[in-house]
Amino acid sequence: MNKISLPYHLIIPSLISILVLGITILKRGKLFVNGKRKWLWIGITVFFVIYLLIVGGATYFDISSKFILQKFDLNEDGFFSGKEITPEQKEAIRKVISDAGRNCSFIIGIIFSSVIAFFVFIGGKLIEYRNVKRIKTSHNIN
Repeated sequence: MNKISLPYHLIIPSLISILVLGITILKRGKLFVNGKRKWLWIGITVFFVIYLLIVGGATYFDISSKFILQKFDLNEDGFFSGKEITPEQKEAIRKVISDAGRNCSFIIGIIFSSVIAFFVFIGGKLIEYRNVKRIKTSHNIN
């Protein structure tokens, strides 16, 4: 095989997620203080963490499977023939070719991460609302 092609459709979302998470960590003092937008930022952070795990994992698996397949190209001509074709090589090429899930992971990751982040946001807002309501009723009783 020739040089390994990088899956930019997976690398770019991974780098964007890392960048957003890095900025969020640096600005956490301002973003996560008690306020109206606290749960929004927690939801956004959860989204990018889960998205990074999904897309970053797909990126890692894609590159590592291509490296494994490249080891079977003994004469480095980019083709597999003769002694190069083994059951292990067939399994390695199957893993490289069967990549629909990895290639769609940046879309599936958006959907899955959004759903989880939405439930974290709504759950946090409900807990916050319940706590505020409990505090108000306890002050009214006293």
